Amino acid sequence: MGDSRKILVLNGPNLNLLGTREPDIYGYDTLDDIAARMEDVAARAHVEIDFRQSNHEGHLIDWLHEAQAEGMHAVILNAGAFTHTSIALLDAMKAIKVPVIEVHLSNPHTREEFRHKSYIGMGAKGTIAGFGPMSYMLALEAALDL
Repeated sequence: MGDSRKILVLNGPNLNLLGTREPDIYGYDTLDDIAARMEDVAARAHVEIDFRQSNHEGHLIDWLHEAQAEGMHAVILNAGAFTHTSIALLDAMKAIKVPVIEVHLSNPHTREEFRHKSYIGMGAKGTIAGFGPMSYMLALEAALDL
């Protein structure tokens, strides 16, 4: 199988611009800042974090399949705008047994109407949103508790 004490953290489109992209919504922390904090907590819990980002939907789908093949403990997924559009990501989530936790920096329900629907949420074990970078830390706590 694989290392059951490994958590895959996947980040979708435009999240590579964190820290400079709409900081009034997403804050000033970069994705590297968030990854470093998660890795510190994971190390103390004797869990490995595999932190990735892609602007391409197919990469995210391949990585979800990989999570299953490698026997990952959990996936934390911030699908960015794909949250609201990607039935393909939902299908990939439903095709694997690894629990997926949906995470968002902002609260989509307080934003534009089109952000209120989450295909990702339909396949997720749970959703954490609206707490900025702390959303990732809360998702990590949830993943460790699974």
